[in-house]
Amino acid sequence: MAYQLEGKLLEVCTCNILCPCWVGEDPDAGICDGVLAWHIEKGTVDGMNVSGLTFVVLAHIPGNILKGNWRVVVYVDDKATPQQQEALLKVWTGKLGGPLKDLSQLIGEVAGVERAPITFQVEGVKGTLKIGKAIEAKLAPFQGAQGKSTALHDTIFTTIPGSPAYVGKADSYKVNAPKYGFKIDLKNHNAIQGSFRFKA
Repeated sequence: MAYQLEGKLLEVCTCNILCPCWVGEDPDAGICDGVLAWHIEKGTVDGMNVSGLTFVVLAHIPGNILKGNWRVVVYVDDKATPQQQEALLKVWTGKLGGPLKDLSQLIGEVAGVERAPITFQVEGVKGTLKIGKAIEAKLAPFQGAQGKSTALHDTIFTTIPGSPAYVGKADSYKVNAPKYGFKIDLKNHNAIQGSFRFKA
């Protein structure tokens, strides 16, 4: 088995609530600038333990999400060894196949790969994400009539294939990465939380 990974996702973007990209519609402002962060609670890649690490993609999506041509900056947890970093990059660039290969095919350009200290916290229903000095977000899912988190199932696009996505909003979403053309400071825009289990 090439990889077996499980953990949690935190995702924020510049779309309004709810993000139309997940159902295959065009982004609210014609483009979508999003942060996708996967925290691996337990996992191996080619037999190497990668538990406890976080992998983040900062993406500029220039139109309909399904048409691809994303321009991305990758942030790798600075706790990763060079070997672990290489293993994670192989997974998320689709070189090891599996569910992440489909996602990787939407990327047109990798503008940079950075190492950074990453804070990824989920406490109850609230999430906090911090990537070095470049990215910061606080988010929480919506609550349904029965008090459970509101979820999307079986959407045409997903960053966590096979798992429900809990939709919500980010109280704050900031990106300061001028080197790559990203400058964002928003409140109360789209957020997604969820769990994943990837195997290949």
